[in-house]
Amino acid sequence: MLLNRYIQYSAHWNDSFYIPMHPYGLDLGGLSEEENRDIELAQFLLAAAERVGCQQFERANGLLLHCEWSSNASANPVQRVIFHFARALRERIYKETGRMTVKGSGKNEERELLQKMDTNIALKCHLKVPFNQVMQFTGIQAIVEHVACETKIHLIDLEIRSGVQYTALMQALAERRDRIVQLLKITAIGLSSLKTMIEETGKRLASFAESLNLPFSYKTVFVTDIAEIREDHFEIGEDEAVAVYSPYFLRSMVSRPDCMENLMRVIRNIKPVIMIVLEVEANHNSPSFVNRFIEALFFYSAYFDCLETCIKHEIECRMTIEAVLSEGIRDIVAMEGRERTVRNVKIDVWRRFFARYRMVETGFSESSLYHAHLVAKGFSFGKFCTIEKNGKCLIVGWKGTPMHSISAWRFL
Repeated sequence: MLLNRYIQYSAHWNDSFYIPMHPYGLDLGGLSEEENRDIELAQFLLAAAERVGCQQFERANGLLLHCEWSSNASANPVQRVIFHFARALRERIYKETGRMTVKGSGKNEERELLQKMDTNIALKCHLKVPFNQVMQFTGIQAIVEHVACETKIHLIDLEIRSGVQYTALMQALAERRDRIVQLLKITAIGLSSLKTMIEETGKRLASFAESLNLPFSYKTVFVTDIAEIREDHFEIGEDEAVAVYSPYFLRSMVSRPDCMENLMRVIRNIKPVIMIVLEVEANHNSPSFVNRFIEALFFYSAYFDCLETCIKHEIECRMTIEAVLSEGIRDIVAMEGRERTVRNVKIDVWRRFFARYRMVETGFSESSLYHAHLVAKGFSFGKFCTIEKNGKCLIVGWKGTPMHSISAWRFL
């Protein structure tokens, strides 16, 4: 976390820009030779970003060259994150100066890499990096508690992947003795291009449900664009309790307000008993390029540190995950306007947005919180995974840096 601490120490490096303060203190004395080199690289990267923000591209170029020569994707975590930021900054310079004229495809490359990730690599990450299990357990526990009196449960997943979290849901429902579950239905929404993967997920879940003797139904809704979603896509019975699970999906809708409006209107009309929202807890949507750059550097530095700590020796796994993160960096740094497909915003922004749809936040039970902490402690490096309350939602972080938010909502 050296890079984060240095940036906070240097928070007033240019009075022309506001650079947010973060909760770190730093004594810059006693650093090793390698750490001093990393600090120097960070200075060059930050200075290059400032010059790009002022459109001083020639001055930025010289600073950026030093970063590119002195970092690579296989070095220590500081140099790795600088490598990916420098590459994205280089692309931005090329676009701004006309050396790169090809427009972005509008695709969410980060999401596509995640969805196409090898199952074994995804599983290794799931088993060794605490974020996913902490978030998924908390969300599934909240759903279980909100459908405790229901016998027919219909769960709508806005972006299903492996569906591993639903094995915990199935086990909890199968163990109920007072209200025997008559049907668990999962409807997976997905793009037509991912049809095979989504159908394979359904087969695995159906097999697991069968092993528990749990009545189960798996439905799919395939669209070429999420803007096509309509209420009649969902076969909802009158006696079904509906829950919606949104895993890091809405952030891709921020840049498409009309699409977001349609989606939220459809969800509201479906009348779910609860909607679980998982999102990245970071402000990567600032209109100021430099502020956005700094916020992203904080976030991804923490993420790279987490991967170095948790899966340092799983080289293929780590590099695959970092390739996904690199696309996120590229989207924030190199893209602008319509090309910037992902807009991470903090929970306070989501609260203001959801209020427009008469959605109210509901808290997580003490049992959920207790077990979330237990899940984190079960990891080898779980002590670095922080879980804090922000109002009624939970913020999951790494060594104090906020990383993810999970919140639960119902409609008035």
